[in-house]
Amino acid sequence: MPYKAWVRICLAMLWGSILASSALAQDSDRQDWLRNPAMGNYKAYAEFKMTHYAKAREVWETLAEVGNGDALFNLGVMAEDGLGEPRNMAKAEALYVSAANGNNFKAQYRLGLLYSTGGLLAKDATKARVYLTLASQHGDKDAASLLAQLSDPSQAPTPLQQADLLSAQGQHMQAAKLYSALADKEDATAQTRLAWMYEAGRGVSQDLSEAARRFEIAANAGHAEAQYALAVMLRTGRGRMRDDAQSLVWLKRSAAQNYPSAVAAAHSLHDL
Repeated sequence: MPYKAWVRICLAMLWGSILASSALAQDSDRQDWLRNPAMGNYKAYAEFKMTHYAKAREVWETLAEVGNGDALFNLGVMAEDGLGEPRNMAKAEALYVSAANGNNFKAQYRLGLLYSTGGLLAKDATKARVYLTLASQHGDKDAASLLAQLSDPSQAPTPLQQADLLSAQGQHMQAAKLYSALADKEDATAQTRLAWMYEAGRGVSQDLSEAARRFEIAANAGHAEAQYALAVMLRTGRGRMRDDAQSLVWLKRSAAQNYPSAVAAAHSLHDL
């Protein structure tokens, strides 16, 4: 056999072996994520923090296939904000609805906001009340407060509600200004909302260091969602120097307040 032909055959066999190994590894990863959805979501969120959107989407799409609410919600966020893909509100709405139907309170609240304003989605007061009621039943205080305001139009929205409503209308710069003013008054929820905006570049220039700084302020004030977000940033080294020990501290603090994502991740880490 001519030498060049032999080399081509060897290279083809090697390439085939590499592709087969890669496929097996991907299948193994998929099985791991499906077997332990909490750790799958944690991994995807870490990839999201590092702006590895394609990797995050791969995990969340795998979990979404089996109806995982957190995965569906996060895919909705990526579609709404156009992170790693073209912005698509119709796709975001469908994903949020699927997540909400799977009892994801974050999706329920987001839909309640979107339907109540008529900015990014067609206004629908009936749907808004349905989803806000569901979120309220899951203990979401923001949803309960907005539901009360919708039920009594004479009741003026709070400054935090005004910011949330502006964001739902797509007026992100104005929302960021309101969140910032509230954060200056030590409102931990507004601080957390603003941190998310810095992380995604929504209404402000994307700045992971500023996002981490604001998450840390809110976390120290006892905000469970911020504590979880800070834990992931410390785990990935995005916005903060990597510190696995401190990451675990914040994860446990968030879990102690029954923040669902933190509880699931903490239990999974304990089981490893």
